[in-house]
This record gives sequence, C-alpha cells and structure tokens, in this order.
Amino acid sequence: MKRPMHWFRKGIHSTRVVLLVLGLFSCTWAAADDENSWLVPLGLPPQAAPKRISGGEGVPPLPLPATPIRRSERKREPKAPMLIGKVVWGESAEYRYASGETRQIADWNLCPDDVAQLMRKAGRWFGIGYGSQAISLNSFDGAPQTTPVLFLSGVRTLRPTDEQIKLLREYLQRGGMVVFDSIAGSPYFLASARKLAAQLVPGEPLRPVPLDHPLFAMLADAQEVAVPRRPEITTPQFEGIYVGSRIACLISPIGLGCGWDDHEVPLLEQAVYYDVDSASRLGVNLVAYAIGYADAARFEARPELFGMLDEKHPTDELVFAQLRHDGAWNVHPGAATALLRRLRAETSLRVSLKRVAVDPSRESLESFQFLYLEGLDTFAWDEPARAALRQFLARGGTLLINNGLGLATFDQTVRRELAQLLPGRELAPVPPDHALLSACRPVEEVRFSPAVEKASPGQQDPVLEAITLDGDLRVIYSPYDLACAWSGCEYPLARAYEAPGGVTLGMNLLVYAMTH
Repeated sequence: MKRPMHWFRKGIHSTRVVLLVLGLFSCTWAAADDENSWLVPLGLPPQAAPKRISGGEGVPPLPLPATPIRRSERKREPKAPMLIGKVVWGESAEYRYASGETRQIADWNLCPDDVAQLMRKAGRWFGIGYGSQAISLNSFDGAPQTTPVLFLSGVRTLRPTDEQIKLLREYLQRGGMVVFDSIAGSPYFLASARKLAAQLVPGEPLRPVPLDHPLFAMLADAQEVAVPRRPEITTPQFEGIYVGSRIACLISPIGLGCGWDDHEVPLLEQAVYYDVDSASRLGVNLVAYAIGYADAARFEARPELFGMLDEKHPTDELVFAQLRHDGAWNVHPGAATALLRRLRAETSLRVSLKRVAVDPSRESLESFQFLYLEGLDTFAWDEPARAALRQFLARGGTLLINNGLGLATFDQTVRRELAQLLPGRELAPVPPDHALLSACRPVEEVRFSPAVEKASPGQQDPVLEAITLDGDLRVIYSPYDLACAWSGCEYPLARAYEAPGGVTLGMNLLVYAMTH
C-alpha cells in the first residue's frame, strides 16, 4: 500500500527513504503509469570530487600596502535582497546511478540549483543580485515584504495541510506571489497545483496568460519558445489567477527549472520542458515581473469596503457601480476610491467613496446612473445581463469601460460583446474637442506609458472610443488603462495613461456621466 506523501514539518525530511536503482538513461521503470516513476534526479549527474584547498600560501594582494590574505579564504559577498523562497515539501529518497554513485533527492528539490541559477541569470540582467532560500511553511512568517515569491517545484502530488493553505492564502492577499513549476511536465504535480491554486484564491478560475501580457516581455521577448519533446508547442503555456491587476498564482505546466540550470531532462523519457534558452527568458521575465509589480501588489492588497447594494444614496450622488463578470473583473482595487477622493476634494460633485459591485444578470441597475467595467481577459454577458444593460443605457445611463493593462484579449472581447449588446452601433473615436474632455477641467495633453509611446510615438491626445445614443456618449471605452494613473502605482509594460493627465481624464469622465 502506497504511503501518502506529506509536507515537511519544520523543514525535517520524512523518515521514509526509498532506494531507486536505475541506469543513468534507463526509462523502463520511469515509463510506468505511477507518480512515483517520476521521482528521479533532475539536476546534473554527480561530477568528480573537487580538489580540496589545503595549506594556504600567503600572497600579497594588490595594491599594497594591505593585509595579505590566504588563498583558502573566501571574500564574503554582501547578502543579496531576498526574492524567492523555494518551498520545502514531500519526501526524500536515494537514487543510484549506473556508476554506483548515489544521490539524495527530495520532492521539492529535484533540480537543486534551479532557483539559484535563475537568480544568477537575473542578476546579470539587472546588474544587481537577488537571493533565494529554502522555506519551511511551518516557520514562514507569511510576509511578502521579506519573501515576495514562493516557488513550488516537483513531479508528484502536493498535499498541503489546512494550516498551510490558510498561510498561503493570507500571503497572497497581502501581496505575495506563488509560482508552481511542474518541472518535468508531470500531470500529477500539475493537477495538485491547479487544485491548490483554486483553494488559495476561491472563486477565481485559472486563466491562460495572454501572449501580450507584460510577463512575456519584461526583460526578454518570450512570446516564442521551444519545447524539445513537443515541437508543436511554440508559445509559452502559463496559467494564472489574478488578484487585482497582478498574477498572484502562476502555474507552468511545462518544466522551467532544468532550463534555468542549463540542461535537459535525460532520466525521464516522458518529460516535457522548455529548452534552456526559452526557460531562461521566461525565468528572468518572471523575476522582473515580481519585482516590477511589487508596489502595485502592496497597493491593491489594502483592504477596501464595497458599498452595500441596499444602501440608500442621495439621488444626486455619484455612486461608483462596478460590473461583475465572469472574467478578471476587479483589476485595480483601490484605484476608483483614489479617483473619487480627488473628485470630492476638487469639485462640488456629490460623491460616494464606496464602490458597489453589481452583477447585471441578477441585480437591478435602476438606482445607478453610472456603471464601470474593466477586465484583463475574456468575459461574456448572458442575455439577462444584456437586457439589463440595454435598459440602463436607454434611460440615459453611462457605461465606462477600461481595458486593464491595455491587453489585446480584453479589447477583442469588449468589441465582440458591444456588438451583441447594441447591434448596428459601432465604437467611434471621441474627437479631441468633445465636451467630455473639458467636463471638469480641460485635458489638453496626456502622457502615456512607455509601452504606448513605443507603439504610437508622439501620441498626446486622449484615446477614447464611444457609442452615441440620443446625442450623448452612453458607452465610453478606453483601450488604454486609465486606472493605472488613478492608483499612482507603477505597472511595468502596461499600455496605460500616466498621471496627472489620466487622473484629470478620469474626473472628466465621471462628471460627464453625471451631467449628461
């Protein structure tokens, strides 16, 4: 009877030791349909024992004068800032090579140098090193400030305890990121990673990370990849769960770690993994993404209260009602409140500082004059939602749509859904002299993020599209992210407006919605 795997407690290995006897390139046992058949070393084979340093001849370092050091001494490097914690989990075993040499292996550390090598590669890109270390969840403090990324790697099934799931969930809510690497493409590890991710962010499904996502272009172009044993795969296969605008849970169904360590996977014929170049490009982008979005993660992790749907508001007060949908709908938590505070402080408009989340399929829209929709990927309205939105627009309501991070997938979805919502009506550019752009204060010039500048050099006018009904703009769409400017955070490689122009434009949009 197979003994169930468990997570390490306080970093102590399981007392169970399994002896694995295989030839160096034998795949007979490894091809069996059993998760234990995947438990083989994925790091490089043992090398000859290194020559030991002994004696220690004294040598005069240059320039003189100085205190001579001995050749056996090592200079202590400054400690690098901690970035990734490699989570210790599972069981250990002993593997015997054809040469007779043995190696201790463990579920969590089948490629021992993967993360360390990634840190070295990223350090060469950044010009500054970042550190990594093994993490036991039983002693981890759960603070993203000390360890921004937790990394879980393996081939067998993850079986965390309830306490560990709770710790990881709180870690994500505070701004942390959890990355799962199915290091050899194991279906067992992948299935358990998907299950755990769903437990960590309940109610939010895993979604394919779109190719134009910043994750694939932070430092290196990683939109094209190579998978040695699956040549038909030419694009990266990442899955993610969003918390706010950031990917909080990231799963790689195809192995990354061995590529970080500059080698293939010879001991598993069925292994699926990126080649060294692809894994390295994806890895350094992952490091850059975790660093670049740390500020946004902290901002969007701040607690925010949604307004109650039955709360009574004055009829002339602006209520920021945000539409729920089946995609990533809550892209920038806190950004709307930041904009509303500016609007309340700088205008005479009566403003509620609470967002109200509303599902148009199930809840009434009658009390709202303004609706806000944002997203990162696909969504679809059902017929009850379309009927409610048509009625909302027909009675003079205004729908503002914001493309979170400016991604193409959401842009395509918006155009498709609007075509079904309002057949025969098309989005048209809002001219630079439209009253919308001076409803609160004039918007003469705006600044865009570097990603927009690169695609559209010299762009200075706001880029908005709208559908006009009965003489007024009733659906207003921003293909570039407006809320990035409202929050005041950095969102690297987002196609977005920058402050202060994006803030002024947002205030004009709200004032226009309440006065037209």
